[in-house]
Amino acid sequence: MSKFQLDETQKDLVLTNLDEDGKLSCLKAFKVARLIGVKPIQMSEACKSINVKITNCELGVFGKLEFKDFEENIYNSLSRNFAYDKKVECKILWDEARNSTLKRVGSTVKASDIKVTHCQLGCFRERKGKKENA
Repeated sequence: MSKFQLDETQKDLVLTNLDEDGKLSCLKAFKVARLIGVKPIQMSEACKSINVKITNCELGVFGKLEFKDFEENIYNSLSRNFAYDKKVECKILWDEARNSTLKRVGSTVKASDIKVTHCQLGCFRERKGKKENA
């Protein structure tokens, strides 16, 4: 059981931001964190405390978002941030998105060998595995 406790106002703010599947999207989780006065890294724990799942990672780690094509220029830019293991922290990827868009960075990550680590919302530290495209 989660140690995190939300008051009724905080719970209401989370619940009013859920999608049609009763989940909180990655983007909305950042907004809700500000609204309820918690750090983004605490959102996974806050949501677990009221049995709400975070979905639709903007980088394609989990969820059902549709992505576009791999972009070599974005990959090359990102490659400066990883060593041989191709691991890049979520925050670095979001920072890279300032030079293009989050959708373009997410599309490149999803279609590449980059491994996302340290979710800013606390959903994961290491990516568990990547489904191969059929």
